Amino acid sequence: MSQDIRDFVPPSCDLLALGEPTHQEPAFARLRNDLFAELVGHGFRSVALETDRVAALAVDDYVREGIGTLDTVMREGFSHGFGELDGNRRLIAWMRAYNEGRAPEERLTFHGFDAPLETMSAPSPRPYLEHAAVYLRHSPAPGPDLDFTHLVGDDERWSRTEAVLDPTRSVGDSADAARLRVIADDMLAALHERAPELIAATSRDAWARTRVHLTAVIGLLRYHREAAQRIEEGARVTRLCVTRDMLMARNLLDIRRTEARRGPTLVFSHNLHLQRNPGTLRMGDTEVNWYGAGAVVASLEGERYAFVAGSLGRSEAIALGEPDADTYEGGLQRRVSTWALTPAAAIPTARTRTDTTPPQGYFPLNRATLDGADAVLHIAAG
Repeated sequence: MSQDIRDFVPPSCDLLALGEPTHQEPAFARLRNDLFAELVGHGFRSVALETDRVAALAVDDYVREGIGTLDTVMREGFSHGFGELDGNRRLIAWMRAYNEGRAPEERLTFHGFDAPLETMSAPSPRPYLEHAAVYLRHSPAPGPDLDFTHLVGDDERWSRTEAVLDPTRSVGDSADAARLRVIADDMLAALHERAPELIAATSRDAWARTRVHLTAVIGLLRYHREAAQRIEEGARVTRLCVTRDMLMARNLLDIRRTEARRGPTLVFSHNLHLQRNPGTLRMGDTEVNWYGAGAVVASLEGERYAFVAGSLGRSEAIALGEPDADTYEGGLQRRVSTWALTPAAAIPTARTRTDTTPPQGYFPLNRATLDGADAVLHIAAG
């Protein structure tokens, strides 16, 4: 066992994935913050969280340049309600304080790597298309067909819960949606074709932000299309999970291209999204199995990707009791007083924990997760 995160960061690693078994135990975010501060001292220059990549641009503006206020970016720059978490607020405040007075190339950057989606809904494509349309007007050349307002129609028809939960209520497979996907793709092509004049008229950063908006809306329209498929419900839910994690993986790869010359990145998310092996999720009577973002990225990046799985003994926050001694968590609990990092290969086979409930959001350690992990971060008590 070790409490030095550097013991689990091989020289080849430029994307260190730190997982948590539940989003509801605050001890993981607090420890993540401490570990990130340690990693910054050893060359890491960015962090990526499981939150909307487009919304997170405002958080990065605050972190790097002090634009806006902490209250505003915590309220508007996070999805999934993650801006309300104290650990995230402390992370953003610390990153801003670290960057104060430093040269631009030495500053820390913040990224979201999730698509603009919630569990039960997905928004209208309108704001992403509008951002791109405004930006493309900086080019004097004739642009693609930007008349999309009538195709989008009422935003509520996209964002309502039924549009994701009920394929018969979704507009994702409509002729309007198909035309919007073409328009978004044409905009992305124009963005690249005119990159020299657009960057000269604005900045490389403004160009990159527009690319983020366009890749986000193309992914969003794909997600809406999958929501509209009238197929067996288990297969449809699986396709939605696959699509979201595919978009997450693409975003992580894009973030690493952006950060490649500056230093490694710490990515923090649920174990299911970061583990190398397929994830399993039960939704009612349906069991969903799919490759998460980590599995995709690891297959492409090889030794440049490292995964540390999160594990929890007991927790007051989610009313999780002491684990049974013959479970993976029970074995770690006997060896750990506060928290510790353990090589995954050193953890013997045990029983998968069964004392959890769905509202806790806790996914116990199992052999599949461990076989695809480099190490396990176990917190004895939250």
